[in-house]
Amino acid sequence: MSDLVVKHSSIILVVDARFLTQNITGVQRYSIELSLQIRKRLGNAALFVTPRGIRHSDIARQLGAVTIGTRSGHVWEQLDLPNYLRKMGTPLLLCMGATAPILYKNKIITLHDVTFLRYPDTYSNKFRWFYKVLVPCVLCSSKHIFTVSYFSLKEIAAVYGVDKQKMSVLYNAVSSIFKPIVDYRLQDKKYVLVVSSVKENKNFMVAVEAFNMARQQYPDLLLYIVGDMETESFRSMRVLVDEWRKSPYIKLLGRISDSDLTRYYSNAAAFIFPSLYEGFGIPAIEAQACGCPVISSNASSLPEVLGDSALMCDPHHASEFADAIVRLVSQPALKEKLISKGYANVKRFSYEKSADDLLKYIHTFVENTVR
Repeated sequence: MSDLVVKHSSIILVVDARFLTQNITGVQRYSIELSLQIRKRLGNAALFVTPRGIRHSDIARQLGAVTIGTRSGHVWEQLDLPNYLRKMGTPLLLCMGATAPILYKNKIITLHDVTFLRYPDTYSNKFRWFYKVLVPCVLCSSKHIFTVSYFSLKEIAAVYGVDKQKMSVLYNAVSSIFKPIVDYRLQDKKYVLVVSSVKENKNFMVAVEAFNMARQQYPDLLLYIVGDMETESFRSMRVLVDEWRKSPYIKLLGRISDSDLTRYYSNAAAFIFPSLYEGFGIPAIEAQACGCPVISSNASSLPEVLGDSALMCDPHHASEFADAIVRLVSQPALKEKLISKGYANVKRFSYEKSADDLLKYIHTFVENTVR
């Protein structure tokens, strides 16, 4: 459907589905998984609207997404989307990607974290300026604010002075795609896995340093790196990346599919997650869902998300990560213990529960509005 104005009394929620036009990162995965759960529960009472240029057509079909407007990106969200909603009679709007139409006030939003403020060098000047202007306006003009951890809730409340009564936590979870897969060719390799960009908050180089330290005790150890090597962050390290390409101990996998990522998680000796700042940290629980023991930073939301199910390290000390790698490689019993704890930890999070919590709020809001 395209440019169709839907007016129907049964519609109780419109979802900003601009994520269907974007590459999948943590924010988009969260939006997709929650949207599928909303569709399952509300059916045609939920309407998903998107600009042109859909990249995930299978998901769009599952959601019954409606393409509206002539613009794209932020301009679509600020102009085309609110114009469309006003013609519908101003229904409740859900935006899950941190941005939303400022002048449309009947909305609820998700702000995942404030990385752009805590680690500004992670983003371009243009991005930082835009978010510094947009986010406070969006928060002020929203009926309710969701986020993905209690750590992020406290951060948002502290930075923007938002009343915590106006906020709720809807945790991330793991897509059903991620589950253990045996690959005997990969099992023949003793490798640790990193899934990362080179953004400041990801603390990527600590993982490389830790690997080099650990390999002094285990010379046959390998490092597999998942990440788009053509991004600006990796291009800025071209000399290092070229050295890694020549190394027999480091394998650059590039950007890979979820099915391939599942194989690499499932057969790794460990997953290394040295991040300085995460609103939640989806890759850590993806690894756990695949039966991979996790070595994680003890910063930001990660103690909340991982508890005692991972080996937790100071993100400023590569030696702690190196020691953890050596412990896992040399102690099979420890590895099995962490795998078991990882499976149990993953069960704490589900998009089904997050969707139920979201819809409880929506139904309460709708009932109070009708009264």
